[in-house]
Amino acid sequence: MKPYVPIRSVRGRISFLIHKRTVLVIAALLIVCTTAFVVSTGLGEMYIKPFDVIRSVLGIGAEDQTMIIQKLRLPRILLALLIGASLASSGAILQGMIRNPMASPDILGVTGGAAVAAVVFLTYFAKTMSIRLLPVSAMLGAAVVAVVLYALAWKKGVTPFRLILVGVGVSTLMSAMTTMMIIFSPKNDAGQAYLWLTGSVYGTNWENVFTLLPWTVILIPLAFLLARHVNIQQLGDDVAASAGSHVERNRLVLLLLSVALAGSAVSVGGGIGFVGLLAPHMARKLVGTSFGSILPVSALLGAIIVVVADLVGRTFFLPLDIPVGVFTSAVGAPFFIYLLYTNRNAV
Repeated sequence: MKPYVPIRSVRGRISFLIHKRTVLVIAALLIVCTTAFVVSTGLGEMYIKPFDVIRSVLGIGAEDQTMIIQKLRLPRILLALLIGASLASSGAILQGMIRNPMASPDILGVTGGAAVAAVVFLTYFAKTMSIRLLPVSAMLGAAVVAVVLYALAWKKGVTPFRLILVGVGVSTLMSAMTTMMIIFSPKNDAGQAYLWLTGSVYGTNWENVFTLLPWTVILIPLAFLLARHVNIQQLGDDVAASAGSHVERNRLVLLLLSVALAGSAVSVGGGIGFVGLLAPHMARKLVGTSFGSILPVSALLGAIIVVVADLVGRTFFLPLDIPVGVFTSAVGAPFFIYLLYTNRNAV
């Protein structure tokens, strides 16, 4: 019995082999994700049974329950799913591309650059320009930081540990710039910006969902199509080039995809940290090192992490609504310290 499941396009231009274990893990995570979605949608100040949640989502439930779910809870939970999937996929791309288990968009400062650009947009342009342009602004900020980071870390090549050290410094600088802009912004905007920077899906509406949705559903499949290039780059640049891979071109495309995913997620969810670090590590433990397996599993794990963190934040501390970023950082920061300790000899 063959352990792999082949996936091919009609003309054969796209071809993948996915391990059956990966298929089983994805199926199990889809069940967990669906369960988390239904449970989270039903919990709140007004409890709604799972079956009634499904009926209300389909628009055939009781009028009061349908209003609460479709107007208040459903956009928030869908946005949490999209943000988690985007951040986790961005982290998986970075870790695979630079062969560094400590890489993630927030640790390297990419999300910090997105946050600076997003705060500038919200403070100075939100009243004159469409909110749909916010992801574009955040992605431009993330792209600028990514270029600066790569340039500063370059010294006859880029070593993983040097990239992390430079990234921590750049991330701190971005945080300082964001704080400075908030201080000089109007008082009403400052409070909103602080909540946004913590990382929250509070007050989400359908416009936020539709702003992020196209970026997530387009960019993650595009990253999946480049899985074979990520796999071969993990063997080293020389081996990848000798095998016919366009190393620098593929690395640029992968970097742009990672930046776009992180920037779009940050633009609507704020600074939800460490999801891009945690989810790929968990995925690697479940399905191994093949990027074609890691990416979809990471996306599902990231979605589950953010949905569960949001559920805890809005139900365990009523009447308070704790930002989701507080819980992801509480778990992710100690994990990052552990990774630094275990990789302390990698120079």
